[in-house]
Amino acid sequence: MASALPLKGVRVINFGWVWAGPVTGQTLGFLGAEVLKIESRARVDMTRNLPPFGEGIPGPDRSLSNHACWAGNGSVSLNLKHPEAKKLALELVAKADIVIENFGPGVMEELGLGYIELHKVKPDIVMLSMPAAGLYGPLRQVRTYGLSVTSTTGLDSLVGYKGGGPVPVENAFTDPFVGIFGAFAVLTALHHRDATGHGQHIDFSQQEAIMHIAGPAHIDYVLNGRVGGPKGNEHPLGGAAPHGVFPCAGDDRWISIAVPSESEWQALCAAMGNPPWAGEPRFATLADRLANIDALHAALAGWSAQFDDRELAATLQSHGVAAAPVLNIADLLHDPHYRARGTFVEVIHPLGFPETIYGAYVKTSRTEPDVQPGPVIGRDNDRVFLELLGLSEQRYRELKEEKVIY
Repeated sequence: MASALPLKGVRVINFGWVWAGPVTGQTLGFLGAEVLKIESRARVDMTRNLPPFGEGIPGPDRSLSNHACWAGNGSVSLNLKHPEAKKLALELVAKADIVIENFGPGVMEELGLGYIELHKVKPDIVMLSMPAAGLYGPLRQVRTYGLSVTSTTGLDSLVGYKGGGPVPVENAFTDPFVGIFGAFAVLTALHHRDATGHGQHIDFSQQEAIMHIAGPAHIDYVLNGRVGGPKGNEHPLGGAAPHGVFPCAGDDRWISIAVPSESEWQALCAAMGNPPWAGEPRFATLADRLANIDALHAALAGWSAQFDDRELAATLQSHGVAAAPVLNIADLLHDPHYRARGTFVEVIHPLGFPETIYGAYVKTSRTEPDVQPGPVIGRDNDRVFLELLGLSEQRYRELKEEKVIY
């Protein structure tokens, strides 16, 4: 019989919203934690209104995007504008191990749910606060979304075509990045609590986590005084040539190729059949190839355009060259590797429509999580209020009528 998931028995109260906070809950949920997302119809989370919708019918319970990025979370609907809702939230925290929030600094305190109040009802609580710029400092109150923090961390200044201005990162991919990063911080604090009996309030700055993506440029400036800028797909520190994305046969098909060492350059030449241009003195060493990188990339693009992207990647890999097809979203969903690993799973939503969501990206050797789509609002209300908190049926009904539970 399979062992229990590693976080079985751990309860998470997740006040996180949009994408970053829910992904922290999702990650912990994939590891077996019971995650109860606190939300309300009085202020519907923006991801619940993102298209596309199940069967094309708009509605906060029908967003396919929401169902993917909130998988692993449950849902308890509490309108925290009501004092009674705050009281119920504190009762939930008293029965929990972890609290997550990604509001701006001070918001939880205004709600009467700051760390000091939570510590009173659960002294060993682990609380993760993940505002954009941290809980203190001149930027503590900065208002951001995922696209904003790629700007304030310097990342956008490095993205764009060679010789041109920056082209901001298109999607808020930093949200799931910091969500998973935040889950690691929670696991560290949870281990500390289990060892010492003491909880923690984690001050997790999304900016400081995201800066690691631009780490090489920071180091280059500190050591060499160089301010990085857009270089297309070239290696940011000149550590490889060729290093880029090159066209392949077909409509908008591409391959990435990175060659940092002399042995890999010789392997690439052999895979190409040692064309005369590759033996020219201007490409003899890495320094030469970097000095003539535009000509090198143009020649390589002329060669790669003759081949299918997947077949060419397999050929180059067989020669020891780091190469990969540039997959689009449709490719991802049908890719045999991702299908074999359950990277995406097909499920039936409780409302009856089929959808494809993320599988568990945290995989363990002895257990397999039960991945369900993100919840309808208030999915866990009955169990939480009647069983966990022990409200009477009458009081539960009254609180719903008063839109405290809403």
